Amino acid sequence: MKREPLPTAARAALHAALGDEGRLAIVDALLLGEASPTELQRLLDMPSNLMAHHVRVLERVGVVSRHRSEADRRRTYLALVPGALDALRPVAVRDAMRVVFVCTQNSARSQLAAALWNSTSPVPATSAGTHPAPEVHPGAIAVARRRGLALAPHAPRHVDDVLDPADVVITVCDAAHEELAAVPDAQHLHWSVSDPVRTGEDAAFDRVVDTLADRISRVAPALRTDTGGEPAH
Repeated sequence: MKREPLPTAARAALHAALGDEGRLAIVDALLLGEASPTELQRLLDMPSNLMAHHVRVLERVGVVSRHRSEADRRRTYLALVPGALDALRPVAVRDAMRVVFVCTQNSARSQLAAALWNSTSPVPATSAGTHPAPEVHPGAIAVARRRGLALAPHAPRHVDDVLDPADVVITVCDAAHEELAAVPDAQHLHWSVSDPVRTGEDAAFDRVVDTLADRISRVAPALRTDTGGEPAH
């Protein structure tokens, strides 16, 4: 959906918020994935009180939102508000041989993310799970059919059997991210995507596809094909 142009005052407030080096660094980090305030503090080497101030400013101008982790309910994740920075797109920031999407069961979100990515980017993608399910969830197969997505589901696999040190890892569920204990950076990104399997409803799977498509539209331009060799699949 096309967003209405911002009033002049709101545009001025947005530019003022982004005119600070610390806040711009936070936005740059969140362009590629979500992160908790603590993770951002470590990533940007920023004191907690300054981080809290910058986040409040970004929330006031509608750039950043926060939500609770689906895994550890004490944890909060920060995310860019969809469409808030339509004029900003990441440039190619690094070479990548392969992207690996990871969720808990490798039965829905990560499978759909890999299929969407492979339809968008020349960088190949695959998927894995921290606790693989016996099979791909029927809801994931159904939404791929509804949305015309070329999903060729592979049997869910464990991350230990898939990951290579050269991979760019993108966790697409809070539990997998917290279990892997990774800090978002150029090599490991986190997208906080709600689990559609909790309800099993068609609408939940459709929302996941829309959410993943938005994230991929931001991140795909930031990764370019590494011509140094072919990854192991």
